[in-house]
Amino acid sequence: MSDLFSLKGKIALVTGASSGLGVQFATALARQGADVAVLARRVEKLNKVKEELEKLGVRSFAVQCDVSDVEQIKSAVTKVKEHFGRIDILVNNAGIALVEPAESQSDETWEKMIKVNLNAVYYFAREVGKIMVEQKYGKIINTGSIHSTVAMTGLPISAYATTKGGVMMMSKALANEWAKYNITVNTIGPAYFESEMTAGIVSDKSFADAVKAYCPMGRIGKKGELDGAVVYFASDASSYTTGQYLAVDGGWTSI
Repeated sequence: MSDLFSLKGKIALVTGASSGLGVQFATALARQGADVAVLARRVEKLNKVKEELEKLGVRSFAVQCDVSDVEQIKSAVTKVKEHFGRIDILVNNAGIALVEPAESQSDETWEKMIKVNLNAVYYFAREVGKIMVEQKYGKIINTGSIHSTVAMTGLPISAYATTKGGVMMMSKALANEWAKYNITVNTIGPAYFESEMTAGIVSDKSFADAVKAYCPMGRIGKKGELDGAVVYFASDASSYTTGQYLAVDGGWTSI
């Protein structure tokens, strides 16, 4: 049973891996034995993550990539494939959260959210998917959000929720297309966890009150509480699970 969640011999690619949930996902996969390619814009932080992963006894490879640029995405995937020879696991994690009221939201904000949170997820899935189709094997894990399925009173997240809802449906559609190639595609839907992206929100007292009101567990997520979800979807334990959305939210979306 212990081997069911083993990732030894597998090659993983994690986007947005210079901080926050990306680091947690990459670390969780490395602890199960996967070699991990980490991608992000900030090279210095990325190299530190690479060093920490290698201390776990696995190989790591850092690639600078601006996920809003499709040509950089194509180049990054090619570099990882050339370095490791294959890609077994893709964790599409890179994302941003620009919060503006819909009635005053700029075109630039909308377009940037779509580029980073939705287009990049598709382009990475497409480019890595080509490799997985040839291999007849692959695990794609997309980072959605509780806002893939619900909004929140008092928080103007129309653009963010649109992108995260799109990620969930994209996963279902790709799962349907690629199941015949032994490729699974699933979505993790985290609630709020401490990270650079959420720092401004989770430190606000009114948000703390909202958490107590909306989340049955009455708190935000802790470091490590997403590890089980990403390891499950990345491992052969989920060989018959595809097109699914798993909320890791303290019960937030159950009420």
